[in-house]
Amino acid sequence: MNLKNIQDMWKEDSVIDDIELDASSLQVPRLHAKYTEILSNKKLELIRHERMMKELNKDKWLWYTGKMSKEDIEFRKWEYDPFDGLTVLKSDYDKFTGADKDVQDLNDKIEYLRITVDYLQDIVSQITWRHQTIKNIIEWRKFMAGS
Repeated sequence: MNLKNIQDMWKEDSVIDDIELDASSLQVPRLHAKYTEILSNKKLELIRHERMMKELNKDKWLWYTGKMSKEDIEFRKWEYDPFDGLTVLKSDYDKFTGADKDVQDLNDKIEYLRITVDYLQDIVSQITWRHQTIKNIIEWRKFMAGS
């Protein structure tokens, strides 16, 4: 499930039926369960990708420093000379790692997951306080009716 799917679901689920406030109130536990399940799954996916990034950084460091075995390089289908014949200082390895396409692609996935997790946390927070919104609607109606 991607962020766009979650956003579309929330557009539909976030609507409070102001005619049947009791039905909207009864939806709160179902919505909470639905979005906390999605949130927990996305958090686990984020943790998995962060671990993959650590492994990739280690492998890239081995590759850039010339410490990776020929078999591992062949297995990954990487070039034997990551610098194309350039002489690079050890202090500059991080510049190459940061610009590496594999690292950037995985970093993009991690950032996407972080944005998704943040969005889901906002949704769960809104659901948690939804009863207060419903109560405020009821109180406003009582006020407008003169009670």
